[in-house]
Amino acid sequence: MRINAKDFWSGVLLLTLAAVGLWLNLDHTLGSARRMGPGYMPMLTFWLLLGLGAIVLGISFVSGSDPLEKWAKLDFVTLFVGIGVTLGAYPIIAAVPGLANNWYPLGIALMLGLGVMAVSPGWRKLALILAAMTVFGILLDQGGLMLALTALIIVSAFAEPKHRPLGVLGMIVFLLVLCWWVFIYELDIRVNVWPMF
Repeated sequence: MRINAKDFWSGVLLLTLAAVGLWLNLDHTLGSARRMGPGYMPMLTFWLLLGLGAIVLGISFVSGSDPLEKWAKLDFVTLFVGIGVTLGAYPIIAAVPGLANNWYPLGIALMLGLGVMAVSPGWRKLALILAAMTVFGILLDQGGLMLALTALIIVSAFAEPKHRPLGVLGMIVFLLVLCWWVFIYELDIRVNVWPMF
């Protein structure tokens, strides 16, 4: 039996992330489907991720051989420099008055580290997708849902070198309307919709 290494390690990663997420979510109140608590959606998402990881891991045993690509020197350098930049920038940014008591220093430090990682073609797609999620988290509170979602889509579009600007604009409009309708109008989630600068 030849194992698909890419699917195998992807499945292991998904299972690990789901297990860590479920463990971290233990302190949150779940509520019910009708009256969701703060831990309900994360719990549901992590269980779905766990199931997806199990499927991907199972497929790796039957989908044939697909070895992992060899890492280039640039991949190693950008990974370790990116981690170093994140760890070095965090305490500096956290020392800035007004940023010490929230998550902004961590988010900004992660953005800097992911920017370094995006230099390597091997890390570019993953780093830009993670950077897009980080931008969303940084902007959501003060920038509002619309600005945070727009920034997330624009940054993540750069992960695909052949993206079409018109397609990205269409995705922005579609997701802004959909997220407003689902989260603000239907579920009445209390989050800033527009910037609060």
